[in-house]
Amino acid sequence: MRLSTLLASSVLALGAVSATALADHHGGHAATPAEQNIVEIAAGNDDFSTLVAAVTAAGLVDALSGEGPFTVFAPNNAAFAALPAGTVETLLEEANLGQLTAILTYHVVSGQYLAAETPAGTYDLTTLQGGTVNVVVGEDGTVTVDGASVIAADIQGANGVIHVIDAVIMP
Repeated sequence: MRLSTLLASSVLALGAVSATALADHHGGHAATPAEQNIVEIAAGNDDFSTLVAAVTAAGLVDALSGEGPFTVFAPNNAAFAALPAGTVETLLEEANLGQLTAILTYHVVSGQYLAAETPAGTYDLTTLQGGTVNVVVGEDGTVTVDGASVIAADIQGANGVIHVIDAVIMP
């Protein structure tokens, strides 16, 4: 399937499911980000369309919509675009979904880690993939994850928190 087709269908499908579920669950009013789960927040933000397509292709929507809590280091579209040409398309092929799943679950840790509540220091966190990411919180409040910069932190969801990163990190 072409990337553009997969992106469009994934965002539309998740957006429709999210909007319907949220309207039904919340009596017809729009849910605030803290009422939405991590997947719903990502699906509602155009800057995560590539991530949403990848999560959908890898079959991780239900897992990341679960109870949690999770901390997700979420690469934005620009982070995916910075990968070598053809990388995303190759990872989305059915034969490579295991590798895609490993990469995506490397961006997720169990538990909720808020940047605003984390003292300066270096932390090694075990990912759902099984590897370890190195998180460095600077005295000035900057945060990096395996060298990728956190460009937006502490986006609170019902089942965890999202930190937007400027690169795709690899296990």
